[in-house]
Amino acid sequence: MSLDHLLQEYRCPDGIWDEMCGVDHIREHYQKVFSSLRQLDVNALVQKDRLAAELFMNQGITFTVYSDNQGIERIFPFDIIPRIIPGSEWDHIESGIGQRLKALNLFLKDVYHEQNIIRDRIIPAGLVASCPHYTREAFGIKVPHDIYVHISGIDLIRGQDGRFLVLEDNLRTPSGVSYMLENREVTKRIFPHLLTDSHVRRVSNYPLLLHEILLQLAPTQVSDPTIVLLTPGVFNSAYYEHTFLARQMGISLVEGRDLTVDNHKVYMKTTNGLERVHVIYRRIDDEFLDPLVFRPDSALGVPGLMSAYRKGNVAIVNAIGNGVADDKAVYAYVPDMIRYYLNEEPILPNVPTYQLSDPDARAYVFDHIQGMVVKRTNQSGGYGMVMGNKVTDGEWAKARLEIEKESRNFIAQPIIPLSTVPCFIDGEFRPRHVDLRPYALYGPQGVKIVPGGLTRVALKEGSLVVNSSQGGGSKDTWVTDQFGTHA
Repeated sequence: MSLDHLLQEYRCPDGIWDEMCGVDHIREHYQKVFSSLRQLDVNALVQKDRLAAELFMNQGITFTVYSDNQGIERIFPFDIIPRIIPGSEWDHIESGIGQRLKALNLFLKDVYHEQNIIRDRIIPAGLVASCPHYTREAFGIKVPHDIYVHISGIDLIRGQDGRFLVLEDNLRTPSGVSYMLENREVTKRIFPHLLTDSHVRRVSNYPLLLHEILLQLAPTQVSDPTIVLLTPGVFNSAYYEHTFLARQMGISLVEGRDLTVDNHKVYMKTTNGLERVHVIYRRIDDEFLDPLVFRPDSALGVPGLMSAYRKGNVAIVNAIGNGVADDKAVYAYVPDMIRYYLNEEPILPNVPTYQLSDPDARAYVFDHIQGMVVKRTNQSGGYGMVMGNKVTDGEWAKARLEIEKESRNFIAQPIIPLSTVPCFIDGEFRPRHVDLRPYALYGPQGVKIVPGGLTRVALKEGSLVVNSSQGGGSKDTWVTDQFGTHA
């Protein structure tokens, strides 16, 4: 069976934006790429699919599912058909994310110092004060170059009209970038000439860009700053990514027990004695970083780390306290932040969001629950969600009681049918829903966004939940130009 036959058999879901199919035609940017694949038949694609799975297995590209009693390590599912975004659309995304990060960074600086946005009543004081990730211990601390959000993953979806919307901001320890990079490497192996022929913008320089920013954040003028990646350890769900990034950047991967603080300075224990550490790229949540300040039972952090941070003797990436800016209740105010700090209209709109602490909004959501998704404001990974079109009466009754009891901890959004892309499943092209997580790096020279990001796929038919922990997978994401650089 030929590729043309697979395309003819592909059925776009009604009323949903499909990334490949327009009205009675295949979109131009997909046509150009698929023209290079026309010499392949189904058997060749099956072989490439198997090769991709073997490459992921052999390289140990895994993630962890804590709730799976049959074993926590899983190979990350990968679909071989790329998700393709034309360069002109990507440039719009890039502008929107850059604008958003500038405003969020100014918000973090403001909320931990002057708090003008609260005094001017742009955002309610109670909303910030009640945020569990507003870290009072970080108040007044000056961070290098006034940058708080060095690494971010901004989750985007495409709605029924084809517009990209911001679904969520990940500003603490965003994960998944290693899968973006490994997806590209696997694609190079299975389609060795296709990337060059399609003029795909490259993503492989992400570790280099990140390393350059980390070097620039060193608090002292030293010729060769020491940077470490602080991991919770081998049982963390993203441990593969921690090892991958440390190796790619050529920096030490450390756990809390490998570091010590003396005279408000951080040192790494080595076979040659103590070595001063200037920058910590941490993949540990705030509450576990320093048992002397946060959770006293934490064995993951470094006693005294906050004293060194407060003195400006070590840079911590991302900054401590960023969680207040990616709280799902605060998310609703990001367009107002853009207008307040930048005097601009948002380039990328939010998904409409209802604060369930507002009695009127709560009543509206309860009356229209069939078309709503309810989310906890501080949950991630697809956990803590109630899909109103699938919830049973008993489940909804229980959830409603929780919402009424702790309404600050919940928001609701209309269920938006995510756009679909063709996936190669059981020898056929089948539509599956996707989102997009571009990764942005913010350093002294400004915001740099790697073209493509991680496309996450809801591999279950009809599912809108793309998280790997909920059965999702991923695709290589191609940003294509008429002329471009090999990825």
